[in-house]
Amino acid sequence: MSALAYDGMALVGRQLRRVRNSPGLAILTQVMPINMLLFFGYVFGSALAMPGREYRSFLVPGLLVATAAGGIMTGMFQAAADSHRGVMDRFRAMPVSRAAVPLGQAVADLIVTAVGTVPLLLVGLAVGWRVEGSVPGAVGAVGLLLLFRFACTCVGVFLGLLTRSEDAAGQLGASSFVLPLLSNAYIPTDNLPGRLRTLAEWNPISAVTTALRHLFGNAPVPERAAWPVAHPVAGSLAWCVALIALFAPLAVRRYSQGKR
Repeated sequence: MSALAYDGMALVGRQLRRVRNSPGLAILTQVMPINMLLFFGYVFGSALAMPGREYRSFLVPGLLVATAAGGIMTGMFQAAADSHRGVMDRFRAMPVSRAAVPLGQAVADLIVTAVGTVPLLLVGLAVGWRVEGSVPGAVGAVGLLLLFRFACTCVGVFLGLLTRSEDAAGQLGASSFVLPLLSNAYIPTDNLPGRLRTLAEWNPISAVTTALRHLFGNAPVPERAAWPVAHPVAGSLAWCVALIALFAPLAVRRYSQGKR
C-alpha cells in the first residue's frame, strides 16, 4: 500500500472520530436542509407558478446540491481550526504524506455527507418527491452529487488554510450560503434579468442541480440556457473536474508551506 493511501486512511479515520466526538456542525448542516425543504416547499411553492407537490419535486434536487455546496463552509472551518490550533504543524513534523492531510479531510467529509444525505431523501419522499427516472440515472445522480461535494470540500480546505483565524474562516464560510441563492436551486431562472440569469446559469450549482433533476426524472433539460445548464451532466462533470484539478493541488501546496 502506498504511503499516500496508508496515511490517507489513517487521517480519514481521525476526521471521522472528530465528527463523532463533536457532532454539532454535522447535525446542523443536515437539519438545516430538511427545515428549508419543509419551509420552502410549503410556503414558496404557493408563490410560484407550480403546484405545491410539483415545486417540492423541483426543490429536493436543489437542496441536495445546496447541501453539497456546503462543503465549502465545513472544509474551510475544519481546515482553519486544525491550522490555527497547531494540528497541521504537528502533522508536518511527522513522516506523513503531504497530500494525505487535506485529501483525508475531504474524503472523510464525503463519507459523512453520504450518510447525512439519506434523511433528506427520506423527508423528500415523505413530502411527495419521487425518482421518476431510471435506477441507473438515480445512481448516477447520487454519484455526481458526491463528486460535487468532494470538489467543494477541496475548495473549502484551501480557503481554510489561507485564513488568518478561525473567526475569519467562520465568517467567510457562512457567506458561501449565498451561492445557492444565485442559482436555480430554489427557483427557475427563466424569468431572471439577462445578466443575473447568465450569472446564475454559469454557477456550478445550477449545472449540478439541473443534472440531478434530469437524472432523477423530475424536470427536462432547458432548451435555451448557458452551455453548462443546457448540457447539465457534461457541464457538471466539467465543473467538478476543474475545481478538483485546481484546488486539490493548491490545498496540498498550501498545507506544505505552513503558516505565513
